[in-house]
Amino acid sequence: QVQLVESGGGSVQAGGSLRLSCAASGRTFSNNAMGWFRQAPGKDREFVAVMSWSGGRTYYADSVKGRFTISRDNAKNTLFLEMNSLKPEDTAVYYCAADASTSGSLYITTKEYNYDYWGQGTQVTVSS
Repeated sequence: QVQLVESGGGSVQAGGSLRLSCAASGRTFSNNAMGWFRQAPGKDREFVAVMSWSGGRTYYADSVKGRFTISRDNAKNTLFLEMNSLKPEDTAVYYCAADASTSGSLYITTKEYNYDYWGQGTQVTVSS
């Protein structure tokens, strides 16, 4: 059974930092793009960041560019999201996701429908 399990969420004040982790089990994703999405209360889920399986290409939503950093450790089948300079508007449930298709080393996608596996989410709350 394939599972993605996020951790590292919590409550912080504005300007603070958190590091999210996403541990995959049941299969390896070392040849698959993986990404982070988030859903704030009353809003649709939105793309945050993605990394190609090689790590050679990343892409960020404009709202987090320069503050968030995505990374991965393929040997540990784990995806990370380093979040700095957090703002109240970053408050959301954060989900990691994996694209099951095997693609080129620089392949990335920001579209939810391209992701086949999803974690259960981890809550991030930023207070002003």
